[in-house]
Amino acid sequence: MSIRKRPDSGLWWVDVTSPSGKRVRCSTGTSNRKEAQEFHDKLKAQLWREDALGEMPEYTLNDAALHMLKISEGQRDYQAKVRHVKYWRRALGGETLLSSLSAGRIMQSLPTHTTHKDRPATPLSAASKNRYLATIRRVLNLAVEAGWLLSTPKLGRFKEPKQRVRWEPRPVIAALIESMRLPWMRDVARVAVATGMREDEILSLLPTDVDLERSTAWVRAENAKSGRARAVPLNEDAMAVLERRMKACVIYVFERPPADGLTPRKISQIDDRDLKRACEAIGIKDFRFHDLRHTWASWHVQAGTPLMVLKELGGWETIEMVQKYAHLARSHLASYASNVTFTARLAQTQKTAPVGERLVA
Repeated sequence: MSIRKRPDSGLWWVDVTSPSGKRVRCSTGTSNRKEAQEFHDKLKAQLWREDALGEMPEYTLNDAALHMLKISEGQRDYQAKVRHVKYWRRALGGETLLSSLSAGRIMQSLPTHTTHKDRPATPLSAASKNRYLATIRRVLNLAVEAGWLLSTPKLGRFKEPKQRVRWEPRPVIAALIESMRLPWMRDVARVAVATGMREDEILSLLPTDVDLERSTAWVRAENAKSGRARAVPLNEDAMAVLERRMKACVIYVFERPPADGLTPRKISQIDDRDLKRACEAIGIKDFRFHDLRHTWASWHVQAGTPLMVLKELGGWETIEMVQKYAHLARSHLASYASNVTFTARLAQTQKTAPVGERLVA
């Protein structure tokens, strides 16, 4: 029988053989007999057209999305890809044929607002929209490589604002950290501004990732934004915090106080409310936790650290990523600025020239 219902799932399954002998057995995804029969007839007709007319088999968004996720396993942004795929399957329909997807339909289906359970909806940024587009673009490109699709629709890209460089001088940062109410937040902030490490890199530190004797911490590849492990040299400020934390930590270097008095809790992200209160207390605006990394990089450049050295210290992939700090450095051209002067040199000439040869202003 080519259509039968499985008692374990309650879904109808089909068993179809093409004229060339290709056998296809799969679930129809429905418990409705009429819908299952329609699925069967469509599949059988498709197999006949492939054999008799040489037509390309039709693949769905579900097929392509699953293919993409299998290839992406182990990548650092895998969970983000999973989240985006769930959205696109819901917005476009998982059983939608790839060949029916147009650029217009995809762009119109883009999310417009964030959806958080305990927060009001806010407009989605251009960068976030571009990430959703990057995922569906990857799905379609891999479908083309697999021979499931002839070409991909041309998807645009939203213009993102230029990268901000937000930093504060040392007295302001010191006041900001002291204004934080949570002790662990103060410690995380001190390490951030002392090393330039990102939030995830700090919060994922294990005791085995820190070598106090060599004043070095290691960022593991799975926690690095670039996907490459790197060593982070620790200065006195970072060492003071880590030496103290290492004496009391159990699993992670940075842990919340135990709720039951026994088991420490993992810190998954920094406390934005504590940071916001501290900013309000000292009167600074538009300052985020990541700006501590900008501050660290800015201080380095102002102190004369070469951009290539800063690139390695901060774990950036390209020199272009640190060029945004270049304007803060003392220019190597400054010493040549006095080679051409007018007023100062004219005044000097007037003083040294014989009386009869001096110019009258």
